[in-house]
Amino acid sequence: MEHHHIVQLNGLSAGARYPVEDGYIIGRNPSCHIFLNNPLVSRQHARFRVNDSGAFVLDLQSGNGTLVDGRRIAEVKLSDGQVILIGETEFQFEEATPTSALTGLGDCGRIVLQDNVAGDMESSKTQDVYNTLFTSSSTNADSGSEAEQLQARLKAIYEANQIISSEHDLEKVFEKVTEQLLRLVSASNMVIMTVDKETGKLVATHEHTNIEGEAIQVSSTIIRQAFVEREAVLVSDAGADKRFDASQSIIMGNIASVMCVPMQFRSEVLGVIYLDTRGSTNAFNNNDLELLVALAGPAAIAIQNASYHQQLEDDFQTTLKLLANAIEMRDHYTLGHTWRVTKYSIEIARELGWGEEKVSEVEMGGVLHDIGKIGVADAVLRKPERLNDDEYAQMKVHPERGAALMRDCKKLEALIPYCLYHHERYDGKGYPHGMEGEDIPIEGRVVAVADTFDAMTSNRPYRDGLPAQVALDEIEKHKNTQFDPVCADAFIRAFHKGKIEPFMQTKQEDAELDGVACPFCSTFISIPEEAKEDDIYGCSVCHRSVKLLEQNGTFFGELLKEVDMRSTQPATGSIYAPPN
Repeated sequence: MEHHHIVQLNGLSAGARYPVEDGYIIGRNPSCHIFLNNPLVSRQHARFRVNDSGAFVLDLQSGNGTLVDGRRIAEVKLSDGQVILIGETEFQFEEATPTSALTGLGDCGRIVLQDNVAGDMESSKTQDVYNTLFTSSSTNADSGSEAEQLQARLKAIYEANQIISSEHDLEKVFEKVTEQLLRLVSASNMVIMTVDKETGKLVATHEHTNIEGEAIQVSSTIIRQAFVEREAVLVSDAGADKRFDASQSIIMGNIASVMCVPMQFRSEVLGVIYLDTRGSTNAFNNNDLELLVALAGPAAIAIQNASYHQQLEDDFQTTLKLLANAIEMRDHYTLGHTWRVTKYSIEIARELGWGEEKVSEVEMGGVLHDIGKIGVADAVLRKPERLNDDEYAQMKVHPERGAALMRDCKKLEALIPYCLYHHERYDGKGYPHGMEGEDIPIEGRVVAVADTFDAMTSNRPYRDGLPAQVALDEIEKHKNTQFDPVCADAFIRAFHKGKIEPFMQTKQEDAELDGVACPFCSTFISIPEEAKEDDIYGCSVCHRSVKLLEQNGTFFGELLKEVDMRSTQPATGSIYAPPN
């Protein structure tokens, strides 16, 4: 039997696909079949009813109601393509599809999908197989050999669970699952396929083969059975079935024995694990299938944990940006400074050969390097003229204030040097501690170069920014005094490679190309000749979206509701996303 499904259209889990089964509940209670952690969602918000007449959705007297195609409902029969709104989350209903084709398969790289029907195909509900794992093994383990096999299987499950409890890298988890399986089961090929969150399609995530130089051919029929029907599939002898002739067996890549099971977390199937042999029939038995099911459970948990971990990381990054935006909005005269310094610092780090994990830290440190300005009085922070000595003394406290703000958060500790030391000088004449040379943490020395270059080249109410080459000459001149020479040289190299200028604050009248200034951070956004009013462009520095408006034959930009344009692909026409 095929199941109806709903596909999530928005939010962090956009693209996730959930089955619609009778009695399934959507709500904010973690015990619900489809869990939505949103205050606009009631603990038990809506329920599905499925019978021979079709699929229905019922509102469970929720506080904010259940909407179908924009209309609040008490109960309604669902049709293919209708959109259900629960709180802020939209789902699109999909009616059951024929089993003649496996929809939802993405680019699988070296994996070739064959649409043949497997012979001698036995299948069981995954939970039924899992329930027999211990009972059947314990009653049948009369001999020493069987007892040893049971012990080996339990050890494999235990070791897989151990790595899952501490590992967020899915590749390492899948490597461990593969290692445990192939130590106990002889297979020619093993493929782990997971659902891509962006497309909702199954893609090959991890593979192992004993056959060199050939693409791995797998049976889409068997994968469909495991993924759509949530069944553990065992094919003992694909070639023995009379429905196959010799040519079909060749097309199938000489697949002889197959196992495939779903990786399921609560009501959601997150992927499948597929194993086969070439030429060796009856290679797998029920004990092997039980082991595969038992390992698929922890693998599904690992996938979900990785998703939760990524969601937390995304929320953390968003929080950092909100803090930086708070400073940007207060200090109108240096709009975009935070983002430009961050971009420059990243390019210095890359020139220094730092790995991407450290570069990610540099990005976060750059975003928060001026967070201490949140404690500086508006009269000082927003003064349009040069600061006097007393006001400058107040401003000089911002590195220490920023460090104090971050000390109470364990996750921010690594970012403190970017904030605390970016006004120290290589000759010891900086602040707040007057540190000298390499006693200054390298993070502070990197940001010091980026911060000063932006200060020199950005416009202020009391002066225009310096030309880029003049600022570069100043950095060269003050190596070994104001700047760490290694960091200064790295910045100069990055500039000559064209890595810096795209992010500089540029006045439109000075630009050689047509464009507009970003209304938020003043970065110059180049636009093509065919640009027209209402086209939308992305700022390469603050990533905000800007709509073109035209007045008296001149374009200018209007800031739209904040949209992160980094994920938008560059395109001709109305959407343009500059490189990061």
